[in-house]
Amino acid sequence: MKKHIAVIKGDGIGPEIVQQAIKVLDAVAFRFNHEFKYTPVDMGACAIEKYGVPISDDDLGICADSDAVLLGAIGDPKYDNDPTLKVRPEQGLLKLRKFLGLYCNIRPIVTYANIADQSPLKNHLLKDVDFVIYRELIGGIYFGEKTLSEDGTKASDLCTYTSRQIERIAHEAFKAAEQRKQKVTVVDKANVLETSRLWRKEVMNVAELYPKVKLEYLFVDNAAMQIVQQPQSFDVILTENMFGDILSDLASVITGSIGMLPSSSVGGRNALFEPIHGSYPQAKGLDIANPNATILAVAMLLDYFELHDEATAVRNAVDWAMQEGIVTQDISGDSPSACSAIGDLIANYIEGHEELTINKRNTEESKGVLI
Repeated sequence: MKKHIAVIKGDGIGPEIVQQAIKVLDAVAFRFNHEFKYTPVDMGACAIEKYGVPISDDDLGICADSDAVLLGAIGDPKYDNDPTLKVRPEQGLLKLRKFLGLYCNIRPIVTYANIADQSPLKNHLLKDVDFVIYRELIGGIYFGEKTLSEDGTKASDLCTYTSRQIERIAHEAFKAAEQRKQKVTVVDKANVLETSRLWRKEVMNVAELYPKVKLEYLFVDNAAMQIVQQPQSFDVILTENMFGDILSDLASVITGSIGMLPSSSVGGRNALFEPIHGSYPQAKGLDIANPNATILAVAMLLDYFELHDEATAVRNAVDWAMQEGIVTQDISGDSPSACSAIGDLIANYIEGHEELTINKRNTEESKGVLI
């Protein structure tokens, strides 16, 4: 199989973690006889510095013409602390999502037994946690009309949804639930918001087409409590843009490391794959970032290409590394491996070196030596 992937390294640790993801894709190509072509795209603070915009029209075109987009991370502190700035790195991602029609954001939330102690939750609450959040991505308050009075003392952000926007992501969520534990939880604020009441009406209509799937509703404040108190009770969470943004970040904390969680954003003819974490500028160039979220995003990309055996090979390689204790300092400060070493080890494992043994002492000293 031949595929064209637009690669956005982005800002901060983005280039480092994307480099490891490319190693993994190359290993998959080697083992399974595929060909992946990569085209670089500038987006974020790096694009602002080059072109004055967070993503250029030419780069938008490259993304549109690709089979998928792989993203590292975007963002820079100098844009975070000045509310008067009109151009920001995050605008590039919003523009890309809208341009490609990426309406459905998918964030799987799973836990790993050997990092359970890193979670703020007690271990018994983490058993059997395996759910996924379906977040509508190009509607709602983020894309609504925004106003600011002339004197700067009054502002508004309009939250708007259409039936079509709700229906199309609802179908995606119910299809996923059919292949999982057959349960969809709609998170809204229907006791207050008219848009939430429209969500309930439209999702109820879609649910009639999926009789085997149980449907329940939770107000967003209650959902936040339940994610912390009994995360194992969820299967597929379906929600609007802002609620999904907040809840998915909350859910990511319970796993023990935000560096382990990937996401995808899909539309009618393209998809984008990325880790859920930010650009972590404090770690830029230090080779300490956790690349696993980006590597697991590659697994989601491969599933999108319907290369399911290849996706399984990537996930198995990450599981193997975790079980061997080959982790970055966000998980283990005692004997961390380097970002680049983990990329090398996982790529080698995928290529068929399952018999490799790891010299623990050398791994600690040199951040990853194969013998």
